[in-house]
Amino acid sequence: MKTDRDQTPDIARTMAAAATKPQPTEPVRERVADRPPDGEALPIFVADEATGYRTRWDAIQTGFVDEPRRAVEEADALVAQVIKRLSDTFSEERTTLERQWDRGDEISTEDLRTALQKYRTFFERLLTI
Repeated sequence: MKTDRDQTPDIARTMAAAATKPQPTEPVRERVADRPPDGEALPIFVADEATGYRTRWDAIQTGFVDEPRRAVEEADALVAQVIKRLSDTFSEERTTLERQWDRGDEISTEDLRTALQKYRTFFERLLTI
């Protein structure tokens, strides 16, 4: 039977692989502004991205036994990365929404109605965090 200490190389490899995995510069998921306003809310992160974060968290938590300070430092860095990703994602989505209606006087009332529906969906998504 393996002990936690026997699994340390596996954890280190998992953490290293997750840490070096390139982060997408553009959201991989469908943007809020591109889906129907009455559609079901999208998760904040796509499945692979969320799984990667959870894998890293599990490795950090397991590593606490041998190196508590390092585990807390890594947890802080991971949380900071997730918060930045959230901020970037929502900023991009807001910019996309704004571009759809901020065309001066050339926009119809129907386009504005659609924009408001998309904002409502986006707003509801923000409140689910």
